Amino acid sequence: MVAVPGWFKLVGWAALLWNLLGCLALFADLRLAPGDIARLPEAQQALHAARPGWAVIATAVAVAAGALGSLGLLLRRRWALPLLLASLLGIVVQDVAMFVLVGGARLAGPVAVALQAMVLVIGVALAWLAWWGSRSGWLR
Repeated sequence: MVAVPGWFKLVGWAALLWNLLGCLALFADLRLAPGDIARLPEAQQALHAARPGWAVIATAVAVAAGALGSLGLLLRRRWALPLLLASLLGIVVQDVAMFVLVGGARLAGPVAVALQAMVLVIGVALAWLAWWGSRSGWLR
């Protein structure tokens, strides 16, 4: 049996918490009533109205696959890799919709861009970790 570094489990728990927070954020977003949306700042209202439905689906794939893939890391299973790759793909599709097609950088501002960049970096890091874990024998 291959020894797994002690930090691997800590990263797995942090990744699971991160992705569960993403699931909660998506759930809260999907539950917004028209009155709730009307109370958002004007730029956020515009961003909310302009996003295509497939971008919301991509976000759901990103957070659900990310949570399941993170659970796979904790359980040390190889199936974490395809799930975390699906999560990364969901992030990329979401970003294309938000920043390329909808002009979200202009609407949402620099803080949202920085936060979404952090989401992308974490998605890449988790997919890489699953790949490395598979290659190193940490995942079975």
